[in-house]
Amino acid sequence: MIGIIMFFAALLMLLVGFPVAYTFGGVALIFGVFAEGPDMFAFMPFRIQSIMENTTLMAVPLFIFMGIVLQRTRLAEQLLESMGQLFGGVRGGLAISTVLVGALLAASTGVVGASVVAMGLISLPVMMKYNYDKRLACGTICASGTLGQIIPPSIILIILGDVLGIPVGDLFKAAIIPGAVLVGAYLVYILAIAWMKPEMAPTVPRDESLNRRQFYVKAAVSIIPPLALVLVVLGSIFAGIATPTESSALGGVGALVLALLYRQFSFEMLMQASIETVKVTAMVFAILLGATAFSMAFSYTGGDYIVEEVLSDLPGGAMGFLVLSMIAILILGFFIDFVEIAFIIVPILAPVADILGIAPLWFAILIAMNLQTSFLTPPFGFSLFYLKGVAPAEVTTLDIYKGVMPFIAIQIVIVLAIMFFPSWFGLV
Repeated sequence: MIGIIMFFAALLMLLVGFPVAYTFGGVALIFGVFAEGPDMFAFMPFRIQSIMENTTLMAVPLFIFMGIVLQRTRLAEQLLESMGQLFGGVRGGLAISTVLVGALLAASTGVVGASVVAMGLISLPVMMKYNYDKRLACGTICASGTLGQIIPPSIILIILGDVLGIPVGDLFKAAIIPGAVLVGAYLVYILAIAWMKPEMAPTVPRDESLNRRQFYVKAAVSIIPPLALVLVVLGSIFAGIATPTESSALGGVGALVLALLYRQFSFEMLMQASIETVKVTAMVFAILLGATAFSMAFSYTGGDYIVEEVLSDLPGGAMGFLVLSMIAILILGFFIDFVEIAFIIVPILAPVADILGIAPLWFAILIAMNLQTSFLTPPFGFSLFYLKGVAPAEVTTLDIYKGVMPFIAIQIVIVLAIMFFPSWFGLV
């Protein structure tokens, strides 16, 4: 039972507020030495070396760099302004444009925090100006900003590909349909709300200072370059021209080209983007190293056998296991970050899924869609904090919590649909 006690000790320390990487590494060291002695960690340097030599994980810092560079080119601002004008004449048009921009930013940057903050700063004040319901506006922004978790190129898909041993290119392809369905579900919900309660999502007048030709030219200039970058990055993967790691390098170069096109390039911007990339990457890899030590200690103390035995004997077989594991990931997402779940929980569940004959690709997409929900669920959903940090004073935390609830429900429905009807999404 030492492994199980170790697992709950780590969760308790995370809830108290200890840093994630040090929590996993420290708990592993204490319990591992207690159970097996210091010799248990003799092979740890070799595990660290294998992580550092993993070419798949090289895509993580490169995609992070691409996202941060694009964030600093005012790409999100121009996209939101143009989309808002394009769809402003439709009821709920601003909310619709926010979802579409969120999807495009997800495919071009994949940085959830940057997307939520950008849309919170630009889209929320406009929605408030035109008397949008605060809860609908906040929910739309938070949900749209988290689309980067499921729409490729997603950092979580790269991590899951490494953890589950699945080619990242296959994961990217498999995530296209679920991501598109989720975006479509958001749009249907917004259109339904705007139709039933027009006062919650009124129309927005078009900018009369531009004639029709100028208006469409401005929209094209804002939309086509990032869309082209998305097509180049994902198209090179899907066509088999480049691996995900190579396409991430292509994306980084493409982001710099866009910075030049938008006249936002400077060596100061490049330095700041590089420093920010190093910070985020260091955080991810520090957690990975701590999680590696934790999973090694967990296995040596027999925790994996206990979990495997319990989960393999669940009533309902494979479907019973899927339901329980998705509920566990959903609940854990209320309290801990998706990176910790991917590095700690998924390696525990993966062997059981393999024994039960669950297709790895199906399992990975289910987890990715479920982990996206962790950004929205109170009390520790990061998107909620990002938006609250930039929201006007009249928008309360309760408004944000209430606003995301329908979108959480939509995500849960999509997870259930993928679970029970995977063939609809091309996953089996």
